[in-house]
Amino acid sequence: MNQIYPVAVIASLSIPLQAQAVGPADILLTNAKIYAHNSADTIAIHEGKIVFVGKAAAATSYRQKSTEVIDLKQAFVMPGFIDNHNHVFEAASEVGGNCELDMDASLEAQIPFLEACKQQDKTGWIMGYGFSLDAILNEDNRYTPLEVIDRIFPSQPVVLMEQTSHSMWVNSVALKLAGITKDSPEPQGGKILKDEASGELNGILFDNAGDLIMELAWNSLENQFEQSYDGLMTGLEEAAAHGITTIGDGRLYWKRGWYDVWRQAEQDGELTARVSLRPWIYPTDPMAPQLAFLKKIQSSDKSRLLLVDQVKMYSDGIIINGTAKTLAPYLDTYIPDEPNGINYIPPSKMKNWLSELDAIGYSAHIHAIGDGAVQESLNAIEYARDQGSSKPYTLTHVELVDPKDISRFAKLEVTADFQVGSDYITQHDHQWADAFLGSERSHSMMNLSAIFDTDANVTLSSDWNVHDINPLVGIANSLKMGKTGLPNVQDAIDAYTINAAESLGISDITGSISVGKSADFAILDQDITHLSADDIAETEILMTILQGAIVFDAED
Repeated sequence: MNQIYPVAVIASLSIPLQAQAVGPADILLTNAKIYAHNSADTIAIHEGKIVFVGKAAAATSYRQKSTEVIDLKQAFVMPGFIDNHNHVFEAASEVGGNCELDMDASLEAQIPFLEACKQQDKTGWIMGYGFSLDAILNEDNRYTPLEVIDRIFPSQPVVLMEQTSHSMWVNSVALKLAGITKDSPEPQGGKILKDEASGELNGILFDNAGDLIMELAWNSLENQFEQSYDGLMTGLEEAAAHGITTIGDGRLYWKRGWYDVWRQAEQDGELTARVSLRPWIYPTDPMAPQLAFLKKIQSSDKSRLLLVDQVKMYSDGIIINGTAKTLAPYLDTYIPDEPNGINYIPPSKMKNWLSELDAIGYSAHIHAIGDGAVQESLNAIEYARDQGSSKPYTLTHVELVDPKDISRFAKLEVTADFQVGSDYITQHDHQWADAFLGSERSHSMMNLSAIFDTDANVTLSSDWNVHDINPLVGIANSLKMGKTGLPNVQDAIDAYTINAAESLGISDITGSISVGKSADFAILDQDITHLSADDIAETEILMTILQGAIVFDAED
């Protein structure tokens, strides 16, 4: 939790308590309101670190001719936001395709959009996004999705991603290139859907089955490095514009060359945020070669802007697919042969993974949506704790949690990471899940308060671009949720700052405005601790500072 530190004078040294005796400051931020420092108005920065927090009158020794003085005109200085789960690499990239469908269109209503995509590129893979699973799998459809897409693309491979990235719509050419037939075994963590009447493939792949085809498509692209680099720069620019100074990477598909792009950006000095890269654990690949690669790139060097000491691991899929792992069976599902959903990483293997990863310097950020996946993931972390691991572990999404598991987050020192950046969450509108889970289970979804009240570490993140990237929207929504949200604005701010730093294992260098920590700030036009939730969401970011360098200025 953030604390309010007194600004005092130590008589024998005449140095304020929140100060370090160094040379002149590189930057003085003055005439400011400072979060958690109600009596201070000035921050001094030296070599990228905070060296003074207090009154301007006590900061004279830090001000020299070489010092840049920034008059903030009573703007509100906060710790830089830490987005604990953000797909910044891919969210703004054109590499994933520029074939955009209509999210609300029926199967046949997608045909004009598909035909438009065909006109854009008549060679190589067509990659795109934007369809609704329930619309294109509607029981009233006259054709299967495969029949529709094959008529338009009879000879060119196509893969189209649903917004959550957990479903892919593909054509027969893509299926052939991937070696998938109606008789193919399903990959671990994936489902190959078939038409109920004919038993033939219907063109829809769930979870890891779709990931495998997307990887084929991505790695076939020309100039993918340059396109990926440009997309990353766009994503980082968007993050900086929203006051985000540290990012927990949503996932690093290292077999697509993404790590090389990040390293190039670091070497070029183009990173405008500190980033914890989270290499993806591939469910169908053997453990040994993955561990060998992970060991080679591991880095816990906090002087760098790139950290590589957490992996991204999926326990399960998502509820709407029927692939989130549940303790009780689904009431309705697209995959009746898996009535409780699926695992990407089976429970027994997850224990082994965590043990082996711990030995080479990694913790894990684990996707767990269903109550079965949450329980199994907690069991695996409990095993790691019993083996002596003290690393920070996080379960992200945690949409459905069995009551018996709520207290285990605090007991096992596991962070619960939530995404609340969409309006339907604030309105408790989970009726979409009633058909799959029943009203009792769907009503219990997304209960931040239940876990927060156990003194567990709770963080907020965007999962951009699934939800709004703006941390202020997440903070506001967590308050609008009422009894299932966070109790007050200070706790919501903590969830996007110091708590997220704890989850990343970097609370000693960032996450609060404290002398000795990195000078990472989000500077706002208003003090959000005195605003309504609606006004918090509308507050403007004036400036973003990372390690004492301005990476975003609204005036520019």
